[in-house]
Amino acid sequence: MYPMPSSGIPLRASLSAAMSLALAACASTPATATQERLLRTQALALLQGLNADLLSHDSATLTLERWCAAHRLAEPARIVARRVPGAHKPIPLELRTRLAVADDEPLGYRRVQLMCGERVLSEADNWYVPGRLTADMNRRLDGTDEPFGKVVRALDFQRRTLAAQLLWSPLPAGWEMAPASVDTVPLRIPPALLRHEAVLYTGSQQPFSVVVETYTNRVLDFGPWRAYLAADPLP
Repeated sequence: MYPMPSSGIPLRASLSAAMSLALAACASTPATATQERLLRTQALALLQGLNADLLSHDSATLTLERWCAAHRLAEPARIVARRVPGAHKPIPLELRTRLAVADDEPLGYRRVQLMCGERVLSEADNWYVPGRLTADMNRRLDGTDEPFGKVVRALDFQRRTLAAQLLWSPLPAGWEMAPASVDTVPLRIPPALLRHEAVLYTGSQQPFSVVVETYTNRVLDFGPWRAYLAADPLP
């Protein structure tokens, strides 16, 4: 599990410390190892920054839209939801319990890919309680590809993270104690980087949706990082 940062200041301090440790460890090693260690540290800083931004905002859609704009992933930088047709997945029992609904109460379900231009930035399984949404919201969720967060924005919802998991780390465990020469294996950024589970609550604190989101390596599809992205499909 990946802990939620208490504020931006400790995160920046930890990233700065990580950079310093990496550079110090590289001081007496060959240039290729030094460059690889620095590259991996920079990748970790980007990933941690995105994770912290997602954890500190209620709408993943709007957070991704800002990320898309800041890194020029598309023009215009607009997130759209592409529904995966025919997809259906039963809700895990513990997540149904989080929604505080009866065992036989029907739930809505969407599996969508959140896209910025042609890039799939995340894939999400979303279960929701239709009876806690408006008729217009249900119509839009059933008949359009609008992102869930934008459809239900009028509920003034709040997001509570249940779990945030770093699926991949650019630096191996114990890297700060190992010589940089161990990092000479070329960097390869796998398809899945982060996974979040969250519950959405209305302004009156009634749960109405649970979501499991997997963030892809396409969030790093810019600048020099593009050359390191694996092309495999998500697991």
